[in-house]
Amino acid sequence: MTEHRAALRATAAEFVRREVAPHLQEWEDAGMVPRELHAAAAKQGLLGVSFPESVGGEGGDLLDSVALQEAMFEAGASSGLMAALFTGGIALPHLAANGSPELVDRFVRPALAGEKIGSLAITEPGGGSDVAGIRTTARREPGADGDVYVVNGAKTFITSGVRADFVTTAVRTGGPGHAGVSLLVIEKGTPGFTVDRALAKMGWHCSDTAELSFVDVRVPAANLVGEENSGFYQIAEQFVVERIALAVHAYGIAARSLELAAAYCRDRETFGRPLIANQVVRHKLVEMRRQVEVARTYTREVARRHTVGAPEDRHSVVAEACLAKQTACDAATYVCHEAVQLHGGTGYMHGTEVERHYRDARILPIGGGATEVLTDLAAKLLGYA
Repeated sequence: MTEHRAALRATAAEFVRREVAPHLQEWEDAGMVPRELHAAAAKQGLLGVSFPESVGGEGGDLLDSVALQEAMFEAGASSGLMAALFTGGIALPHLAANGSPELVDRFVRPALAGEKIGSLAITEPGGGSDVAGIRTTARREPGADGDVYVVNGAKTFITSGVRADFVTTAVRTGGPGHAGVSLLVIEKGTPGFTVDRALAKMGWHCSDTAELSFVDVRVPAANLVGEENSGFYQIAEQFVVERIALAVHAYGIAARSLELAAAYCRDRETFGRPLIANQVVRHKLVEMRRQVEVARTYTREVARRHTVGAPEDRHSVVAEACLAKQTACDAATYVCHEAVQLHGGTGYMHGTEVERHYRDARILPIGGGATEVLTDLAAKLLGYA
């Protein structure tokens, strides 16, 4: 924890207390966060923390992003809020790393400035974690103003898909399998590109989620990110960071739920004494604390190794990111469940913070690679398959 990261944490926590906490339930009920929140976060230097200054970011790294996220969860941010506000964390890295200068200027810089919202479209109605099996096609052909890709297909479960000004989209430009996948930036308003519907979910209520369809959508060839048919590899390169981020979501809301539960147990009296006076309650709080600390410590170490590690550590870090995500998701599942239980009927009421975290926790073992898929991947990387 450097002096810089301590200051970053303080800024992030104050931003949540001032700009988020008073309005979060309103945004949950509305089903999305306002666009103005992105501009406010950018003004505080929060949106581009881990992006290079050369593309409009703050020049930090993954460890800075972890510190920022931890502080925001500690101050009361929800997992859904973070998914919506920091949707650029999944929509922009491929563009920042492999996009042309024109794409960076048109999409990355405005998004990091809070002027545009981007989303990442990979999952399709017929499949989720199987990125190599996507079916949305992009056929290249000549156009009056240069070559275009004609896109046909559908995407689902797209975070920020309703509000997005542009979508970094995985498409099939080549043959079957991972070698035929590319990334295209498709702008809202392009003829044939529609948001079919906003999806109602169990949790992440303030994070809008969409189904998208593409019918003969003509996209300029200049919107190709990197080389044609390199999309799978670009996506895979970002998976470690995405999984670490979701692990931070998990232990972040678990730690917050533990804090809320402990405070409630000190204040709530039953049978003439505080709830925390019961040994079974104290032991439950200790077990909740143990799981939070294990998940936090392990995830931080994996994040550190990914940031500063040697190239020969690559495969082991990929596997460890899978394990960190699962460890943190298990902690969130347990801790958020017990926090609701300790709150009793109050915890079951809609609008109670622990109830929100309980619902939000359920998506985390699914998004960014389902636990079952990541466990099998880890088995292969660790030599067990």
